[in-house]
Amino acid sequence: MKFMEQFLLVLLIVFLAVVAIQAVYYLLIFGKFSFAKNEKIAPKHISVSVIVCAKNEEENIKNYLPLLLNQDYPSYEVVVIDDASSDETIALIEDFQTRHANLKLVKVENNEAFWGNKKFALTLGIKAATKEYLLFTDADCYPASTEWIAEMTSHFTMHKTFVLGYGAYEKEPGFLNKLIRFETLLTATQYFGWAKIGKPYMGVGRNLAYKREEFFKVNGFINHMKLRSGDDDLFINEASTKAKTAISFNPEGFTYSRAKESFGAWFMQKRRHVSTAKYYKGFDKSQLALFYCTQLFFFILPIPLLLLQFQWIIVLGAIGFRYIASWISLGFSAGKLEEKDVMYWYPILEIILIFTQINVFFRNIFSKPVTWK
Repeated sequence: MKFMEQFLLVLLIVFLAVVAIQAVYYLLIFGKFSFAKNEKIAPKHISVSVIVCAKNEEENIKNYLPLLLNQDYPSYEVVVIDDASSDETIALIEDFQTRHANLKLVKVENNEAFWGNKKFALTLGIKAATKEYLLFTDADCYPASTEWIAEMTSHFTMHKTFVLGYGAYEKEPGFLNKLIRFETLLTATQYFGWAKIGKPYMGVGRNLAYKREEFFKVNGFINHMKLRSGDDDLFINEASTKAKTAISFNPEGFTYSRAKESFGAWFMQKRRHVSTAKYYKGFDKSQLALFYCTQLFFFILPIPLLLLQFQWIIVLGAIGFRYIASWISLGFSAGKLEEKDVMYWYPILEIILIFTQINVFFRNIFSKPVTWK
């Protein structure tokens, strides 16, 4: 009996440490973004190249390219890279070119050494761009407003040469849509929070900007060209620094895209995204691992303590404290990123997401996820 009590005491201490670590993440690290003031900055009106990589995106080009070409911004070009499409993507872009002088088409032919490698296509597009600053989005994304370019580029300064934006998903009926948007909210809260405290570790290609010279300083994607994913997060992880990185979270600067409509499709997307994390810098891998491990242990460790009614008041108090801390932090973040509705489902969404991530982790150990189209 004495051994059992000692074991449960150790378990309780470990659980309280887990709760403390989670509170530090949510209140002190993520909170740097969650509780930050949202201030509108005057547009810079610097010259910008908007870069979009497309592969068999006929419908999206038809629907979303006009929104990129009609931005309220004085000096910009749109560079669309066609990555060996087999549909009518090129024909549509060429048709748009007849009406828009600031639209440039870069054609990528199939290359055996770089077949299906989005980074190769993006490199050609970046080299073809003529402006000093680059703003990236995907072909299946569209800007939230005509002020998108103005908002994202307003954060550039003499020293800030990277701008991390928010790539949101459209709100649609269904639980899967809420789960995907919750995961997107949590991820953005993490990378915005770390960027605010001077440890930027990733960005999303759906909404990302940097100065052109930063790409060539690190020889582009050369250090991870063999990996077909990571044109956004691995590049930011390698090239960005505290002094160089700003974040944009005004709604006018968001981009939107449609979320996956089946769990299987979203699961494969998650596998692609997670597959690059093991190539992050050591500190970034460690902080991510610590967060997700303590998040998992927060749900596992209280079970034996509560079943055996060992210090159950302390256990329930710790659970309540962690939920209050995380709910407040994510709630403020959700308000900034216009995702408030997902917070009503927060506890359920978090549990499902945790076990989905465990599944993704083990699946990626035994097989490689499918990448770029």
